[in-house]
Amino acid sequence: MSYSAYLFDLDGTLVDTAPDLSRALNHTLSLAGLPDVDESLTRHWVGHGVRAMLEAAFDHLSLCPTPEDLDAHQATLVEHYAAHIADYSLPYPAVVETLQVLADRVPLAVVTNKPTDLSNRLLAALDLQRFFQVVVGRGATERFKPDPEPAWYACEHVGKAASQALFVGDSETDVLCARAAGCPIVLYRYGYNHGKDPDHLGADRVIDSFDALV
Repeated sequence: MSYSAYLFDLDGTLVDTAPDLSRALNHTLSLAGLPDVDESLTRHWVGHGVRAMLEAAFDHLSLCPTPEDLDAHQATLVEHYAAHIADYSLPYPAVVETLQVLADRVPLAVVTNKPTDLSNRLLAALDLQRFFQVVVGRGATERFKPDPEPAWYACEHVGKAASQALFVGDSETDVLCARAAGCPIVLYRYGYNHGKDPDHLGADRVIDSFDALV
């Protein structure tokens, strides 16, 4: 069916950001005198925010830092990541071509748990920002995914009903947000699904390539 708008998750859906996030995480751990963690682990931790990624890394290393130490590590990680946000991150195959087609048809938006300023920085660095009418990241709304508020905010901004806006994501967080907002939802199979089979997360469809959207 045709849709009046498209809402896209960012990390693991539009862009493979794990390489740069992994480097920023390991930079932070190194400064703390701790060993690196493999990028394959980072891929399971991406999607719930930097804080959650740090907590997962420390848990993996059997450490329990204080909230104050986590604050300091988070600041270090974000500073490094912002300076190297697109050194190795790239859009997934067929993303650019698909966005070009869809943006000529209907309004597009990004709905992500990545902070809005970092989201805009990443999209600009990869020349993707031009496709989107609004970027709804963490901080743009009071609540964040899986709460429906970010999806509703995006739909309101583009002037379209949630029921006619297709949510394109990669994880259970996206499914829960879309369902609560009343959006149909498809998942990209090769994103960051936290080790959960995307076929069993309750999406309307799972796609193997962005070509399927057009």
